[in-house]
Amino acid sequence: MNPTALLFPAVERQAIDYSAIYTEHCHRIYSLAFWLTDNELLAEELSKNTFLRVFAGEQTEPHHVDRAFLTEVRENFAIGNLTLSVTPSQAQGVRANIKRVHLERAVVQLPATEKLIFLFHDVEGYAHERIARLLGISENESRNGLHQARLQVRELVAQEL
Repeated sequence: MNPTALLFPAVERQAIDYSAIYTEHCHRIYSLAFWLTDNELLAEELSKNTFLRVFAGEQTEPHHVDRAFLTEVRENFAIGNLTLSVTPSQAQGVRANIKRVHLERAVVQLPATEKLIFLFHDVEGYAHERIARLLGISENESRNGLHQARLQVRELVAQEL
């Protein structure tokens, strides 16, 4: 038995809780950070700061991890109001058999807000209600942002081919 557990049972329990939270969310948070930054070092820094923020506030619920991640993102990227870029024209001639690398390159080029909406919805499976709550936008804006992101991805993939 760990001697620290005998002297400080709350500390030992808390360390286990933090470890479980980190283990449960670390891959997801790093993946989101990498997609957002397209840089391993920045993604690691964003992930680290996210968990430091979660544990500093002693917030252990899954939605607290998402909120901490978004707080870190907001401090480092221009998000908030949808940063919809020029409405893309309908992509024509997109081949059905695209390579994954083309899709990855397209997602990385999305504006920060659309990228977050796309990643939360299409990659992580979040509902528009949850995305709207996290980003502080309406559900309709979340749906519109996802639509814009998908159109931009189609157009960018078509340019790659």
